[in-house]
Amino acid sequence: MTGGYLCHRPEAHRSLVFRSANFRVGLPVPSRELQHDPGAHPPSNIRLHVGYSGRTSRRGQKDNPTQSNEGSRHAQLISDGPCTQIQDSPAPDTTGVPVEEEDPFFKVPVNKLAAAISNFGYDLYRVRSGLSPAANVLLSPLSVATALSALSLGAEQRTESTIHRALYYDLISNPDIHGTYKELLASVTVPEKNFKSASRIIFERKLRVKSSFVASLEKSYGTRPRILTGNPRLDLQEVNNWVQAQMKGKIARSTQEIPSGVSILLLGVAYFKGQWVTKFDSRKTSLQDFHLDEERTVRVPMMSDPKAIIRYGFDSDLNCKIAQLPLTGSTSIIFFLPLKVTQNLTMIEESLTSEFIHDIDRELKTIQAVLTIPKLKLSYEGEVTKSLQEMKLQSLFDSPDFSKITGKPIKLTQVEHRSSLEWNEDGAGTTPSPGLQPARLTFPLDYHLNQPFIFVLRDTDTGALLFIGKILDPRGM
Repeated sequence: MTGGYLCHRPEAHRSLVFRSANFRVGLPVPSRELQHDPGAHPPSNIRLHVGYSGRTSRRGQKDNPTQSNEGSRHAQLISDGPCTQIQDSPAPDTTGVPVEEEDPFFKVPVNKLAAAISNFGYDLYRVRSGLSPAANVLLSPLSVATALSALSLGAEQRTESTIHRALYYDLISNPDIHGTYKELLASVTVPEKNFKSASRIIFERKLRVKSSFVASLEKSYGTRPRILTGNPRLDLQEVNNWVQAQMKGKIARSTQEIPSGVSILLLGVAYFKGQWVTKFDSRKTSLQDFHLDEERTVRVPMMSDPKAIIRYGFDSDLNCKIAQLPLTGSTSIIFFLPLKVTQNLTMIEESLTSEFIHDIDRELKTIQAVLTIPKLKLSYEGEVTKSLQEMKLQSLFDSPDFSKITGKPIKLTQVEHRSSLEWNEDGAGTTPSPGLQPARLTFPLDYHLNQPFIFVLRDTDTGALLFIGKILDPRGM
């Protein structure tokens, strides 16, 4: 590792750069350089501003920090009377070769692993969203990553390398990946996080599985593989019973029979029902317009808080407003809301990496806002097989080497994902946490999730991506 970088391959859309980026948030005073944030009223050219110089993209290339004067400044918050102002700090010394240090957060092995598999999750989301550009997307990539990681225990070098590259394992130095993964799963699935995730490997009928693979699977992932009986009804019943047991009955039973001809089937399931740190008043929930596009609207239940305490910033490059709401159990949801309902979400999607989300979590500023957010209850059941094939994992479906599992040639046939996510007014308390001190603004700020948006559910302790969604229509999948 050199200069804090783990390395990247320019030919691939992948990188892990564990450093302290120059991501910044400020509360600027009026300036000719700063535009009005449409989320604020009355009209004013004061806004909360999120910017950063040298953001690292998925290609491992840095944006040019000299593209604008704003992009080359470092911000420092100061308080001056009735409003918060921003003061320029001295420009950093740019002589010589810059030295970037690894962010201390990512020096923790569990956090570094979480960043790697989260980047796999962002890749999976991008492909899935691209395959369904006009539909909602709901994914818990961790459950899919877990199934793939567990499967890699039975792979010989060539196939193992293919899986590890997809999961970004080759970019982190960890001789005990699977042991660290066990720690990560234990951390993110503690009861207070309200997050459940489980994965399973299902093999074809009568396959003789090596005991060494079963032992490794149990040791690191706490699960045993399932061998199909060949009876579609019984196999579906057994899988449904397993899902019900793992998810405590929170995910509906599937009616889709397991197809004939399965060699290896991976199943990843997840459930989350969030509880806000500060609950919403159900008396303020009402039917309001959600703008599907410029012309079409639908009426959906919207929760409201006229004095919500949120963490906020505006990203001028992505032209979107970012807000973070805390949940109990050291989790939070980060929302990406474009300024215009007609704005394509692709630019936001392309920017999502573990490092970018970590920078946002670290740098957003606490403010008071007029907040509206749709009540949400979404479920997804389907395959992510095609998405994984698009992610350079096609060889797993063609001619992989799983000779550590069995002496018989087998290959990945299907990858299924079932997930459910819900949030409503429920919360732990009626007042914000005492430590939250919102910045003082000279105008109220609105944050209304009443048009298509993207959300990221993140574990604060490890940085792990638990859920990600694109909500074009909150009425359902």
